[in-house]
Formats: sequence, structure tokens, C-alpha cells
Amino acid sequence: MAGSTTKKAVIRRFDREALTGYVNPTTYQQLTGIELLSEDGNVATVPYEEIKTVSFVRDFDTPEPATRRVFNTRPKMEGLWICFVFRDGDLLEGVMPNNLLPLEPHGFTIIPPDPYSPQQRIFIPRTALRTVEVLGVVGSPLKKRKPKEAPREQIGLFDE
Repeated sequence: MAGSTTKKAVIRRFDREALTGYVNPTTYQQLTGIELLSEDGNVATVPYEEIKTVSFVRDFDTPEPATRRVFNTRPKMEGLWICFVFRDGDLLEGVMPNNLLPLEPHGFTIIPPDPYSPQQRIFIPRTALRTVEVLGVVGSPLKKRKPKEAPREQIGLFDE
């Protein structure tokens, strides 16, 4: 998500209304919570315990969460297909990179199931979750397909 200094984000909390504003994608995760610059220009740190999700959105016009929360079929993009169960019982599926090196210490960043949703990425704090389950590995490096060999009994028309 690099390229600009701030990204549009919507923070959804468990018991309160959603907050909209801007976050710096490289430094928004602080030790105590998510640092958010509101549209009014106020900086606030929202504690991880209050946050359900942080959605990186294209625009603020549609702040409602996506209606499709699970994949209808197996995802096509490569990565780990994950199912998250929140403290309040809600369920959300997503795809994470199969490389665990960039894993954040405070939570997980996923690609949501609906490609037409205004949400491009979703950050889920660890404190918001009850369980995290890997449903599958899409594009596993263990199953590389070998190219098909030409049949041996085939003659070559232009061989010398």
C-alpha cells in the first residue's frame, strides 16, 4: 500500500459508530492502538480492544461494510485462505500472502472476498478475534505442474 503518505481508512468498532479518516500505512500501528487522522485534522489513537476492523477504502462515500463476508467458491488469487471469527461471533474470510515474513505483530491484513467492494484491504487486530483458521493454500509452491512431454510414438515432420 505504499505510494502515498496517507490512506483512507474506516475504523469499525465493536460498540460504537465507525470512525473515518486517514492513516499512514507504515506507522499507523502503534503500541497502544491505531493512529487515525480524522477528516477534521485531529489525531487520535484508537485502542486495539475497541477495534473490530480497519478497512482501507477507495472513498468515504460508502462507509458500510461489505455485504459479502465469505468466498462463494475457492479464491483465485494466491495466498492463504483464512477464516476469522470475531469476539461477537461475526465471521469474515479473506486471503493473506503466503509469505509470513511481513506479518504484523498486532493483527492481520487481508484482501476481502468481494472484489467490487470499496474495501481494498482490511486490518483485523488480534484482540478482536476468537479464532483464526486456515481454510486452504491457493497456489501452493509444493504443487508445481510439470510441462507435458510430447508422446514418444509421434513422428517429427520437420526433424532432420
